[in-house]
Amino acid sequence: MDYSAYKHMKIERKGKILTITLNRPPMNPIHYELHNELARLWYQVQLDHDSDVIIFTGAGDVFSAGGDIPMMQKRIDDPELFNQKNLEMKQMIFGLLDLEKPVIARINGDCIGLGATLALLCDISIAVDDARFCDPHVKMGYVAGDGGAIIWPQLIGYARAKEYLLTGDVLDAKEAERIGLINHAVPRDQLDAKVNALAEKLANGPTKAIKWTKASINIPLRQLAHSMLDASLAYEAMTNIGADHQEAVTAFKEKRKPNFTGR
Repeated sequence: MDYSAYKHMKIERKGKILTITLNRPPMNPIHYELHNELARLWYQVQLDHDSDVIIFTGAGDVFSAGGDIPMMQKRIDDPELFNQKNLEMKQMIFGLLDLEKPVIARINGDCIGLGATLALLCDISIAVDDARFCDPHVKMGYVAGDGGAIIWPQLIGYARAKEYLLTGDVLDAKEAERIGLINHAVPRDQLDAKVNALAEKLANGPTKAIKWTKASINIPLRQLAHSMLDASLAYEAMTNIGADHQEAVTAFKEKRKPNFTGR
């Protein structure tokens, strides 16, 4: 399988284990080109018969800071760009949920917004214990419509998910592990050993049974995503043209606190 067309990810193979690294350090933000690449990636991985297990991670000391500010401003200036964004988001999310091969999120640092959504949609998540998690869509005057509203409640329940998604507050990896948002929080010097041991265990196991067990577990998640995603993305698109979102983007660029007006 040829992955050379992906410019913003590093893709490496070791036996039957494929490691995919978001490669825009130091923050690994998901800009237009990477967004498009992630929309295409998972369907190609499904057809990669040389890979049975996937490790998904970020370069450097951050998993991903999520969507970047220039991309947000472009979509404000040209709302028609949201049509492409929404299509790519559906491909990205359904691609992950439809992928039969187990995906381990190797969370090497802060995991924010869309970065958190992608990590949490993986099958098993292992994070360094100083990583921070949040979905700050609302802090950007934006609906959490790109998957956070789907996966957070399934992992930690509706009460906790509503608190974090409605406030955009941050939680650390140890708390994320305690409440079930992630599987494991480990010291940084133990991350690779933990991830690699699990990847090898899965790769050396009965891979068809593992793949189809994952596919069976994901049936209700796929159904949920199909029932929610069009509406949540539409709500997100509505806030894209709102004054609060522009104010949040401007305030971020000016390094000040936004002054929201509810418009």
